[in-house]
Amino acid sequence: MSIDRALWQRQLHEGLQAMEVDLSELQQKSLLDYLALLFKWNQAFNLTAIRDANEMVSRQLLDSLSILHLIQGQRILDVGTGPGLPGIPLAVARPACQFTLIDSNGKKTRFIQQAITTLGLQNVEVVQARVEAYRSDVSFDTITSRAFAALPKMVQLTHHLLAREGLLLAMKGTIPSDEIAELVAEGYRIDVEALKVHGSDGERHALLVKPA
Repeated sequence: MSIDRALWQRQLHEGLQAMEVDLSELQQKSLLDYLALLFKWNQAFNLTAIRDANEMVSRQLLDSLSILHLIQGQRILDVGTGPGLPGIPLAVARPACQFTLIDSNGKKTRFIQQAITTLGLQNVEVVQARVEAYRSDVSFDTITSRAFAALPKMVQLTHHLLAREGLLLAMKGTIPSDEIAELVAEGYRIDVEALKVHGSDGERHALLVKPA
């Protein structure tokens, strides 16, 4: 399957308008350049299960950007980032913030490094490691995750990296009531926000977890 760049551009423009996300033409070009690179690498390295080029704008770019308004602070950690989702799209949209993208899979972190170089991103670093073994001199204001682990497990693995007033921001499909109940019983405050992803019919939710 080949890329229809004009279709991608139209899908992205319409999606950003519908989601009320304001990005410059240069930022939109960077997002599409990232997607084209991901499409190319995915043919050889199987970085993502989404192989239909016509679905990539909605399910990768717009889905990632659906949490843009929820990001807090200047230092963001994207855990289990895979090929850089949602970290790369968020970093393109928020150039003033510093993003660290972590994954234990070497082929995925090598792809991210290539994307950083290709796009000229100055606000992104990639780390190949397991998050529980990763140590940072500075804690993170927001920790994101798109498809990493059950919520209690994510809290357990990342608590040493989250700032005192930090936000754990997990992207989920349907609302995981059992996972939420487990954390509420431990004293955590959890807010749930339905996410609007243009071009996608599936349920998407953001779970905002504040430390106990």
